[in-house]
Amino acid sequence: MLYKKSIPALIEEAKASGEGTLKRTLSSYNLVALGVGAIIGAGLFSLTGIAAADNAGPAVILSFIVAAVGCGFAGLCYAEFASMIPVAGSAYTYSYATMGEFVAWIIGWDLVLEYALGAATVASSWSQYFSDFMAHLGMEISSSFLHGPWEGGIINLPAIVIVCLLSLLLMRGTEESSLVNNILVVVKIIVVLVFIALGWKFIDPANHTPFIPANPGEDAVKAGELGFFQFFGSPDFGHFGISGILRGAGVVFFAFIGFDAVSTAAQEAKNPQKGMPIGIIGSLIVCTLLYVLFSYVMTGLRNYTLFDGDASPVASAFATTGYTFLNMFLIIAILAGYTSVILVMLLGQSRVFYTMSKDGLLPAFFSDLSKKQTPWKTNLIFMIFVSVFAGFVPVSDLGHMVSIGTLFAFSLVCIGVIILRKTDPHLARPFKTPLVPLVPILGIVVCVTMMASLPIESWERLAIWMALGIIIYFLYGKKHSKARLAHEAK
Repeated sequence: MLYKKSIPALIEEAKASGEGTLKRTLSSYNLVALGVGAIIGAGLFSLTGIAAADNAGPAVILSFIVAAVGCGFAGLCYAEFASMIPVAGSAYTYSYATMGEFVAWIIGWDLVLEYALGAATVASSWSQYFSDFMAHLGMEISSSFLHGPWEGGIINLPAIVIVCLLSLLLMRGTEESSLVNNILVVVKIIVVLVFIALGWKFIDPANHTPFIPANPGEDAVKAGELGFFQFFGSPDFGHFGISGILRGAGVVFFAFIGFDAVSTAAQEAKNPQKGMPIGIIGSLIVCTLLYVLFSYVMTGLRNYTLFDGDASPVASAFATTGYTFLNMFLIIAILAGYTSVILVMLLGQSRVFYTMSKDGLLPAFFSDLSKKQTPWKTNLIFMIFVSVFAGFVPVSDLGHMVSIGTLFAFSLVCIGVIILRKTDPHLARPFKTPLVPLVPILGIVVCVTMMASLPIESWERLAIWMALGIIIYFLYGKKHSKARLAHEAK
């Protein structure tokens, strides 16, 4: 359970090419586009409204900044690992090299929450905008086919369809998928800039007042009428005030998970030592700037209380500008944005399971490659898995599960950087995280703080999911581990 993968062996693995390996087709531009493709989507177009209405009000802007700071610390740690160990697998591979097989399994299993359920979350939101698009064309989709049984419907059919179509595209090839993603990224960045530019002059300052809505529980703590831990366990915690900003950060943190998806494609980058840091940090900087401006305009156009229960908050906010003739263009661009997020999440998930299978922790068919050098069987399996969640589970529940899983992964990557600096300080690092151990420690603190601010239900689901993963590890992974078998053969 404590066996580690040799970093020199991983580096040699990264140099391998030809049949049976992933094909290197992605440039630095492709990697930045991959990151932006994953980042700008549901978090911006859907969760902004949810976090503003339920948690932070107009101060959702600060929630984005807090989340971005945590991502920035973690992003620097990811960039060091991705440039040093340019193989598929992301946090799973980094953990295997620094903390051993069991921790690697835990993080690999956890990444299913991030990528697979992330894709399902976005697909659920995608269907709502697709319904709006069809309504503009005069074709109504029954509510029964837009919501799962827990939301009063039968099945979220459009969500299932988009997951299946994108999975089939990934099976066709990474190069083709990257081209489609690049086109989608250009479209959605244009619409974000249009929204900011046109909406700015229609901002009503009254909608930003109060900027941080009051929280009665926090007022009681300040007055000495309520203890902090009593407040922490009360229904008021996380609903406006400072605690609302922190919980809002935990919710919208989902919006930033794209930059680490870049690291899953390290083995398909043409020049990973240079391209991975550019892709990870570059996409994070671009998207943070757009998020802050976008959320400022959105909460300025419409009072945050009106976003409660609104399935299409961006369209509702933009409608206040009077530019109704652009509504159809806005919806098309949002659909493009969501589509690229789903595409990158599905790609990331398949690469993680591909690597785990190569290590023997999962059955061999997960690492079977097609003639196009893509793990098509993994894509097929997750097409079915993600479709089930997208079609039947409420989007808010999925979003919280994705956030807590991602924060957990980020924390372990930050720990991994500290460990490797101690155990192998002379290892060649094309990109070095600055101010170690301060930056990784700050990353851990911010991530754990946001995890603590999430609802208790998220922790319960994480515990159940991890328990299931541990059972699978002992029943299959531990017995078939190539690292264990190689060690015992010596």
